[in-house]
Amino acid sequence: MSAPHVGEGLWVRQFHPAPAAVTRLVCFPHAGGSAPYFLPVSKALSPGVDVVAIQYPGRQDRRHEKCLDNIADLADAVTAELLPWADRPLVLFGHSMGATLAFEVALRLERKDVVPLALFASGRRAPSRYRDEQVHTRSDDEIIQELRLLSGTSSQVLGDEEILRMALPAIRGDYTAAETYRHTGGARLAAPIHVHYGTEDPRVDREEAEAWAEHTSDRFEIQRHPGGHFYLNDEAPRLIEAIARVCSSVKG
Repeated sequence: MSAPHVGEGLWVRQFHPAPAAVTRLVCFPHAGGSAPYFLPVSKALSPGVDVVAIQYPGRQDRRHEKCLDNIADLADAVTAELLPWADRPLVLFGHSMGATLAFEVALRLERKDVVPLALFASGRRAPSRYRDEQVHTRSDDEIIQELRLLSGTSSQVLGDEEILRMALPAIRGDYTAAETYRHTGGARLAAPIHVHYGTEDPRVDREEAEAWAEHTSDRFEIQRHPGGHFYLNDEAPRLIEAIARVCSSVKG
């Protein structure tokens, strides 16, 4: 099985092709996020790790496509797109909603006998932990207020009313997917889980982060970082180092 050529497909984006890399990192954006958010990660890890990022429908060059506002539907679609990229060990990294999605994709991959090298879950409570969050039902202005609270959207976008209004359908769709997700229980991952979160994150507390341990039959590690929901913007070097350490555990 060989990976598609660079630029093929709408779902999987590759910024710095690394054909000699032994492992491949797959990055899943947060709600309202897009694949280019991980461009610095790709630059930092290439050419030692082949980095790809998932581009969800409804944003940027996919803005004319209908959003998928259900985690199960997203996971089914992403898994099908990722299978051709499983020609080398995969490490999955997801932030916020992306962590939940990466977990569901990992479950589906393992059912197809593709066991990821590891799952990195960032800034998200464990799938088995539930909060009654209703951001997706709020007005446009209230959703914008939420984005500003979490500081997850670039200041350039938040300051441009026209761009922000164009992005709102995708943002609302992502929030719908994240907030209506319910873990069905049962299967644990065979892959180890590495959890990273910010100590001041209003969207995940220590117990919710530690509960990820219930979702793997392998090793579990957790690392706290200073900062809020988007701690990773300032803690990128430490996070990238942790990912690189796992990726380098596979020898060519």
